[in-house]
Amino acid sequence: MPWRGGDFGRWRQHQAWRSAVLGRVLVTLDGGLTLAGAPEVRAACAQVYGEIGGVALVSARELFGVLGAYEWRRTGVFVPGLGARIHPHYGVFPPTRHEYVDLVAEASAGLAGGLAFDVGTGTGVLAAVLAGRGLRVVATDVDPRAVECARDNVARLGLGARVEVRVADLFPAGRADVVVCNPPWLPGRVRGGLDRGVFDPGGRMLGAFLDRLARHLVPGGEGWLVMSDLAELLGLREVGALGAAVEGSGLRVVGSRATRARHRRGGDGPLGVARAAEVITLWRLAVR
Repeated sequence: MPWRGGDFGRWRQHQAWRSAVLGRVLVTLDGGLTLAGAPEVRAACAQVYGEIGGVALVSARELFGVLGAYEWRRTGVFVPGLGARIHPHYGVFPPTRHEYVDLVAEASAGLAGGLAFDVGTGTGVLAAVLAGRGLRVVATDVDPRAVECARDNVARLGLGARVEVRVADLFPAGRADVVVCNPPWLPGRVRGGLDRGVFDPGGRMLGAFLDRLARHLVPGGEGWLVMSDLAELLGLREVGALGAAVEGSGLRVVGSRATRARHRRGGDGPLGVARAAEVITLWRLAVR
């Protein structure tokens, strides 16, 4: 049975309160950026803030995030559907969930060239999958940090000649054979940080993608929308609302692929309960 949206909202408020309390613990960074027991503090902070002169204060929560992001970027995340590592930058959601990558990799296996748009590219992982299939890709993101991150990743993978990454709010100009979008899966307020990779306030990105997709597809082209049913399970979106939005945008579903979510741990609260039943689906959309 779905959780009520209010239950999840109260749980989120508690998490935000806990985060705010931890954010009041301040750490002093001197000119040498020394911090006992912490690895690579200077390099991690320089990567995010640039060189710091004199004394600076940062919350322990923020510093832990900076150090964690530094390690993610240094070691990378192995993505099975890509067969390679992706290196997230600070503030860019890491591709630790592999189901959506697997779905795009499977769906693109039969493609033979053409042009693809990857809308909201983030780390560039889906653009890399499509380029690896032989497509030319234009990848976009509204966040300059994500654009820099995606450019870095496609260059590392030797795909720079096939992938162009641009700053744009959703679509680039023109039309493509395939337009892929993996928007944030939950409608909800962004409180900062990596929330932008999880929450889509008012469903703005999802709605804009559906409403504008038709004008960016070549005749016979498809839009691939990757979505979880987590919002429905949490009571944040009505069951059937996504299908109604697709139809209302002059689109139709021509196929789909789905997989159960694979979580290493369920977690606590309503989110953990919903995750146990979560399904991720790639919807293949075409113009009616």
